[in-house]
Amino acid sequence: MGGTDRENRVLVLAPIGRDGPASAELLRGARIEALVCADLATLIEEIAAGAGAVFVAEEGLFRQDTAPLARQIARQPAWSDLPFIVLTSHQEQPAVTAWRRNLIEVLRNVSLLERPVQPITFASTIQSALRARRRQYEVRALIQAREQAAQELEGLVVERTRALADANRQLRAEMEERAQVEDTLRQAQKIEAIGQLTGGIAHDFNNLLMVISGGLEMLDRPTDPARQRRLRDGMIHAARRGAALTRQLLAFSRRQELRPESVDIASQIARMRELLDRSLGGHVHVEVDMPDTLWPVEVDPGQLELVVLNLAVNARDAMPNGGTIVIRGENLPDIEDPELGGDYVRLSVIDTGIGMAPEIQARVFEPYFTTKGVGKGSGLGLAQVHGFASQSRGAVRIDSEVGRGTRISLYLPKADRPPADAPHVPRRASGDRRRPHEAGCILLVEDDDEVAALTGEMLDQLGYEVTRTASAVAALGALANGRRVDLVFSDVMMPGGMTGLDLAREIRRRHADLPVLLTSGYADTAAQEATAEGIHLLPKPYQLGQLAAALRAARSRAADGHQT
Repeated sequence: MGGTDRENRVLVLAPIGRDGPASAELLRGARIEALVCADLATLIEEIAAGAGAVFVAEEGLFRQDTAPLARQIARQPAWSDLPFIVLTSHQEQPAVTAWRRNLIEVLRNVSLLERPVQPITFASTIQSALRARRRQYEVRALIQAREQAAQELEGLVVERTRALADANRQLRAEMEERAQVEDTLRQAQKIEAIGQLTGGIAHDFNNLLMVISGGLEMLDRPTDPARQRRLRDGMIHAARRGAALTRQLLAFSRRQELRPESVDIASQIARMRELLDRSLGGHVHVEVDMPDTLWPVEVDPGQLELVVLNLAVNARDAMPNGGTIVIRGENLPDIEDPELGGDYVRLSVIDTGIGMAPEIQARVFEPYFTTKGVGKGSGLGLAQVHGFASQSRGAVRIDSEVGRGTRISLYLPKADRPPADAPHVPRRASGDRRRPHEAGCILLVEDDDEVAALTGEMLDQLGYEVTRTASAVAALGALANGRRVDLVFSDVMMPGGMTGLDLAREIRRRHADLPVLLTSGYADTAAQEATAEGIHLLPKPYQLGQLAAALRAARSRAADGHQT
């Protein structure tokens, strides 16, 4: 008999006469499973095995030790209360009555039937007991389901806790690994930044040293006073550029000492016009848009000039095929901005160049960051602009779109006092007197005006006639004009997207017999590429004798058929 069948059966204990078998037959007739127990011990065993109800004739328990039965009943689980139906007699003696009360306490869940009992009453009472027992089983099922759910939930909690602990350990490991990778990346970025910085500074300072050292050598040679004056002026200007470069470094680190004063921007830009035209080259047109009512600003005028020049040169480099640069001033009263508040002047430098992608815009003011090639820039120009704006209690903003140009705007605070009268800055007149050019004609390609002036003097001293262009594209145009050129002497790093190496390759393709000599102030990378392609390169700074020897070697190489 299965466990479920045992739980629905009725145990019968009626050992006198035929009460037991008769009761079982009656129950079976009502389709109730019944089991007749021979004695109390058997009844207790069967109760332990499972029962839906127990029918007991009281004489089966009278004078019996009911303690084992009481212990069995006490061991029932919390949901169980086994129903007992007790068949009693008419005896009302005090002892029997007391015994019955004690029996009811032992059995706990008791229904009494007094003899004689009608069969229908007997069956109905048993069925009611079984229905009550089935409700107990339902409660048991709910309790078991709840316990199972609680166990499953506890298991899920344990599993989830373990998974979270594993994920936490993995996350900590990944964070530690990421921290190590980021630290390594920062170190690599520092090394790269230092390389970019030193490369740009080396290029700029070697150009300055070229002007100074070459000029000093040229001063020792007999020449006319006008030429000596030009050489001295070039060296003085180179020294000033060196000081300006130092100021850039300090501005980027925000450690330069600013001397703010009330400045008329329109007048300041007007005094810079000649410098801008000379620095930007003929393929770039500059427009100045300054209203007469433009407010004065409180800034360091020297640093303002350097910032405007930096922005203009960057705008020029962004227009390799030429274009227009607009320098515009606007009054902005009562600005409400997270960084600014009050009256400001917006000074904008606008170009029609190639523009910048968003990821480039996000980094342009970072120190050392540059999109130019190695040696073409230190990456300090816009960092210096940002440092100047911040120290001047202003801000700098950029608005750019690829293919549509760039606008960089300086927000400078309005001055509380009018500007002082600007001093008159005399401009030196340039004169030129050339000697006969027996050595030949050289096409000099150099974007730096001071370096080009000194190199021109040195080449003139060596007996060459010099034609100068400021870019590789302009040099190819000069060669296409059919003018006489015996040698091309070009700097490696130049604006316009075409380097001296690119120019040498193009000349090799168009004019295979034309000698090319390259020079660079940042010669490591350039020298490797030039040597690999058989192009002679003269490092900066160089002296007159070194220049003469390099020119002879380049021409000799071309004459021998080795020029590439």
